[in-house]
Amino acid sequence: MKAVIQRVASARVDIAGQTVGAIEAGLFVLLCAERGDVDALADRMLAKILKLRIFSDEAGKMNRSLQDIGGGLLVVSQFTLAADVSGGNRPSFTQAAAPDEGRRLYDYFVAQARAAHPVVATGEFGADMQVHLVNDGPVTIPLQMTA
Repeated sequence: MKAVIQRVASARVDIAGQTVGAIEAGLFVLLCAERGDVDALADRMLAKILKLRIFSDEAGKMNRSLQDIGGGLLVVSQFTLAADVSGGNRPSFTQAAAPDEGRRLYDYFVAQARAAHPVVATGEFGADMQVHLVNDGPVTIPLQMTA
């Protein structure tokens, strides 16, 4: 499972000109399920994201987590994080989970996030989305976990 995590001042996702998910300060997460990923891996990924200390404390050090600041979490599915460009110029996505399994794992991740954190918004799995965000810092962290 792969994720790209961005600390944001605000973020929103639009589909066909309509906002479907939005947060104020918090984390914007692009999430990719890969072949062989399981629920336990999604649980580990979520725990890491919620506890990642990338928000500043009073001294200006990255010492607070999303849970510490009570920020929002905006999760968007992004199978292109599984891209392999080693064989040419056209990306291969064979490492991405099959669409049905990718959707199941994404839905599982979001359900677990909503159970663990009070402010969770999402995009729409498989939709053509426009993402608008104000990256705070900027702080952008790639995460990869394997079973």
